[in-house]
Amino acid sequence: MRLRPRSFSAACSVKTVKWWPRGAGKLIRVSSSDTFATFVSRLADHLDDHDLRGGDLAAQLYLSRSHFDRLVAAAAGETPARFRRRVLLERAAFRLLTSNTGVLDVAVEAGYGSHEAFTRAFARAYGVAPQAWRREPTTVLLETPNGVHFHPPAGLRLPAPRTETSMDLLVRMVEHHIWLLGEMVERAARLDDAALNRPVPTAATDVDDDPTLRSLLSRLIGQMDMWNRALALRDYDWSVERDETVPAMRHRLAEAGPAFLAQVRRTVAESRLDETFVHAQGGPPKVYTHGGLIAHVLTFAAYRRTLVVGALAASGIADLGFGDPREWVAAPALPD
Repeated sequence: MRLRPRSFSAACSVKTVKWWPRGAGKLIRVSSSDTFATFVSRLADHLDDHDLRGGDLAAQLYLSRSHFDRLVAAAAGETPARFRRRVLLERAAFRLLTSNTGVLDVAVEAGYGSHEAFTRAFARAYGVAPQAWRREPTTVLLETPNGVHFHPPAGLRLPAPRTETSMDLLVRMVEHHIWLLGEMVERAARLDDAALNRPVPTAATDVDDDPTLRSLLSRLIGQMDMWNRALALRDYDWSVERDETVPAMRHRLAEAGPAFLAQVRRTVAESRLDETFVHAQGGPPKVYTHGGLIAHVLTFAAYRRTLVVGALAASGIADLGFGDPREWVAAPALPD
């Protein structure tokens, strides 16, 4: 997949310059990071266009070639020409590592006119000639101050626009859980009572007694509802999970999901994952940490969600796959 530039916070400090667009009477400010973003975007689109020159890109921004080079170098830590050569060499190394393509063909693809020229450039970058590197390969990625590298099969890998912490990831996982649970409830609404009440086979018989699609969905919602109430020092009524209808589940999730997510967000934002609380409802008092509570919910939710997607698939509804959070976690965060 070809990635597009977003924010180059990892690049060098940004300089702002003034320029007059041709035929315009208004002063425009262009930063080196803006110029670098344009350069990377065009390079990703034209990686195999060896006729593309820096002067062409500079002209598109109404900049001289020398000024364009200075702006890109200020943001990237390397000139446009050096940047392009490095990316193409990384792609060449990837080809040598993952294919049987001849060295000459790899050289031509990388924009070199001869085997000798490619060999010299490759040896300078990787320390050994291409054939020797292919026999004993090292890392494909070359050192660079900007964090942009070749990304197979035909794109560029960019540095993250912000630093993602483990606590950010925790919030994203809870967001995914609530979203996916809502999707499951909506799909369950298409099924009749026979499908909702059909036993769901499981080897973990001590976790849920005689689970069904209905009882699993109700318990998934009940997990959050129960802990919301525990933190508010209120008792949880287990009877709501007995033969709960899908409309009732939908209503309860609309309240319990956002409330639980709000608790998680506050706890993370205030760095209170290690803070303890006493749970005294429904049995002897027990002491938990907020982080332990969230981990508990996500762990058993993942198990029950897997059973739910299997039960849905058995009823002919398989569009949720396995409910994998990979794509969700990679997407932009939800707004508050």
